[in-house]
Parts: sequence; structure tokens; C-alpha cells
Amino acid sequence: MPRTRVKICGLTDEAAVAAAVAAGADAIGLVFYSPSPRAITPELAQRLCAKLPPFVSAVGLFVDAEPKTIRATLAAVPLDLLQFHGDEPPEFCASFGRRWIKALRMRPEIDLPSEMERFMTAGAAGVLLDAFDPTRAGGTGQQFDWARIPPEIASQIVLAGGLDSDNVAAAIQQVRPFGVDVSGGVESARGIKDHAKMFAFMQGVRNGDNRR
Repeated sequence: MPRTRVKICGLTDEAAVAAAVAAGADAIGLVFYSPSPRAITPELAQRLCAKLPPFVSAVGLFVDAEPKTIRATLAAVPLDLLQFHGDEPPEFCASFGRRWIKALRMRPEIDLPSEMERFMTAGAAGVLLDAFDPTRAGGTGQQFDWARIPPEIASQIVLAGGLDSDNVAAAIQQVRPFGVDVSGGVESARGIKDHAKMFAFMQGVRNGDNRR
């Protein structure tokens, strides 16, 4: 049984990066969206990426950013994957010559299979599903109904939205996603990662994998 991959998102300091790596995260998420409490500069992102060992990926998160902003970030930061978390169309996401994923917020009216096909056809490496909040693009700590995810597409998605050490095992058992993404669920306060919570989350992932 394939194990569930894990991205810990919104890291802002070297100690948090070290703890995420020690806990066993496959990827870290770096937020380039100024309204977020987890936003960092390209200069800081460059320093954080320098602390990553081989086989741990750096993912850059953007929300409706200007193309020049994204290109400037790419010139300064060695990102392995781009994550578009706004209303970016497929053509925009595919225009930077990098591997990318698209976050889809689970609005009540979303046609998920159709939206997935729209982005996957354009070259997305996968799709991340997050809770919908009309006022925030992500990192809301809210959970959506996992039953809305058709089983036949689960292996192509990264599951996000309100995950923490208490519910991630159940999420993996029910949805069987390719990966999971956590941010607020491993924080002591908004934007402040809790090292113990990161380790507990990774144990929850392992528990979920063992029960699949």
C-alpha cells in the first residue's frame, strides 16, 4: 500500500523547517501571499530552502500573483513545485515552465470532476482540495465534507482543510488521497509552528496508512 505523502505548509523559520524535516515531511510550503500571517520574503525563502536535505521538496504558494512577481520569486528561490491557491486559470498556471498543482476550494456548487479535468489536462501534477471560505484563500482551519470526493479521483488529490493529528488518520482511511497538507493544524498560534504538533501529525499519518 503506497504511503501518504505530507506537505507542511506555511513555515517561516529555520527551526520549523528542521522540525518538519525531522518529523518526516516530504515537502514544505512557503507562502508568497502578503495578507497571510505565514507570508515570507524571497530572501527568507532562499535561506529556508538552503536547509532542506535531498528529497524534501520546496513548494511555493501564490494567490493571484502578478506574473512578474512569480518570475522574480523563481529567480531567487529554488522551488521544486508551484501551488496556485487563487482563481488562476489553467493557462496561467502552466506558463512558468515549472511543475505545479492547483488548489480548488470546495464551494457548494463546484463540479469537482470537471474542474479537475480542466487543470489536469493543462498539465497540473495534481489538485489540492481545501475548504471554502469567502474571506480567506486558505489556511482557515476549516474542514469540508470528505464524502464529496469521488473515490475514483482520490489518488490524484492532496487533501487539505482543517487537518490535524486528531483527524488525519480518519481522513486517510476515508479518502485515500495521494497526499495531505497541513498548516494551522500544527500551530500554537497563527503562523507559529508547534514542533510537537508536527511530530504528532506525522504519527497520525502513519496510523492512517497502517489502517488503510
